[in-house]
Amino acid sequence: MLLLEEIYKIKKPQYSQHFNLRVQRGLSWLKKSIELDQELEFKFISLWISFNSIHAHEGAANPEQHCLHQFLEQLCQKDVDQKLSHIVWEKYSQPILSLLDSPYTDQGFWDYRHHKISLQSCQEALAQQKHQLQQALQERNLSKILFAIFKRLSTLHQQMLQGGTTCHSALNRKQLQDGCRVLATLMPVFIHILLENSAALDSGKPFYPAVQMS
Repeated sequence: MLLLEEIYKIKKPQYSQHFNLRVQRGLSWLKKSIELDQELEFKFISLWISFNSIHAHEGAANPEQHCLHQFLEQLCQKDVDQKLSHIVWEKYSQPILSLLDSPYTDQGFWDYRHHKISLQSCQEALAQQKHQLQQALQERNLSKILFAIFKRLSTLHQQMLQGGTTCHSALNRKQLQDGCRVLATLMPVFIHILLENSAALDSGKPFYPAVQMS
């Protein structure tokens, strides 16, 4: 964390105002998350805000899908040290596979529980997703796996913010622990890649730009 802050401080004059705001916000929430190891719900939320800070931008037609996928692909392309590959395929492969394999982090499962889709539709969608994930794993398609991870994390995030969990509940503890471990490991690498590739990854004006209130 200190290294990231130092890199940002040194290179800040080189970056655009919008890029600096995005990174500053991302770093602030990432730093806060480090203090919350005993409060997983709040740690996860802080990490998720940190992630949204660095990638969401004004004018995105569908920031949850197309822009997210594009952002993750760009990070993978610029990851010359292959740190993301090491995290996904080696260091944290088990919690990642656990997240991807759990029906409780799949939005389709909850759509079925809310009677939005049939059991058959839910099972077919899960089977299709499983096939696509197996193919991506076999091909070692890093951006597809990262996109699948963040779709699962998004479901967990929405579940929490919509009041669908109890604080300190044991029911979703495993998913929350895995989510925090994965996010806390990916976020510093994401920010470092951004700092080293600002020209290519400066995606424009962030949501809710800083405004001085009179």
